[in-house]
Amino acid sequence: MDTLETLYRRWLFELWPGDLDVAAQILTPGFTGHWPGLEVHGPDGAAEQIRRSHQMFDDVRTTLEVGPVIADGMIAARWAFHGAYRQGVPGATAPPGTRVSFTGHDLFRAEGDRLAEYWVVSDALGMMNALGALG
Repeated sequence: MDTLETLYRRWLFELWPGDLDVAAQILTPGFTGHWPGLEVHGPDGAAEQIRRSHQMFDDVRTTLEVGPVIADGMIAARWAFHGAYRQGVPGATAPPGTRVSFTGHDLFRAEGDRLAEYWVVSDALGMMNALGALG
């Protein structure tokens, strides 16, 4: 398996489900993550963002739907997030335990054998709708 594919799989299947120590192993010290409305820096910043997601969702599971596609030090993939709502999404009316799934796309820039920069686009609107936070 290609090194960049292995890095991406560790991101999706180890780090996102909750093994936050993986961040220091796969991200550069100067890592920058671009989430909508939020920029995080370094492995600790990425781990903190994922930890915050786990405060809102329990039983987090991710699936890979397309990719990863790797070219010229870039990685692209489509994923699905699955979890049980805990609390903390502004305006949500869904009770705790409500199952939620939504999809998204990742784009990474690698430096050597680590991930250096990250952009994500996800169906946050679909998630908010599933939690009753819209309308």
